[in-house]
Amino acid sequence: MNPVPAADPTIYIHVRTIISIIVGLSLGRLLTGLARFVQHPSLQKIYPVHLVWTVFMMVNIVYFWWWEFHLSGVGWTFPLYGFVALYASTFFFLCTMLFPDTMQEYSGFRDYFMSRRKWFFGILIATFLLDIVDTTIKGSAYMHALGPEYWIRIGFYVVASAVAIRVENQRFQLAYAIVALVYEVAWALSFYDTLV
Repeated sequence: MNPVPAADPTIYIHVRTIISIIVGLSLGRLLTGLARFVQHPSLQKIYPVHLVWTVFMMVNIVYFWWWEFHLSGVGWTFPLYGFVALYASTFFFLCTMLFPDTMQEYSGFRDYFMSRRKWFFGILIATFLLDIVDTTIKGSAYMHALGPEYWIRIGFYVVASAVAIRVENQRFQLAYAIVALVYEVAWALSFYDTLV
């Protein structure tokens, strides 16, 4: 049995399907979690840091899915397919970190988030490092089009997340979450009309 040629454009449609499923599950997890606040407002108190990171992840996931279009022109192999599935899966894992199946052992979202922040920010760092590989795969023209701010953005998230792992101060946690959200929205809007 001969393998499908790497240049076959239908391969990307197949790959995009798995990305769409994982992204859909990720967004579904966040939206279901947010809906619980409306459905059962007395069960869990909203924790602003957690809420801002939830909105950040929604923006980041939609942004990720849009820009994966640039993988349409690469030569597909199974390792590349595995990498993209792994990269997309980190978003789902971050979403499950924000909205776990149960919180019985925690007093609320503040207690939960602060106790799990090492995992959340560690995976967030890994996601941005995986983005470097993903961006490299898309080609030098794509990397060049992002400019030096791309590297500043990655550096900011890696360093600030490493600090957030260690720092429990609530003002810092909220400030980082807000700055990250504003930065991510600004980053996405700066490429709003761009497909290339």
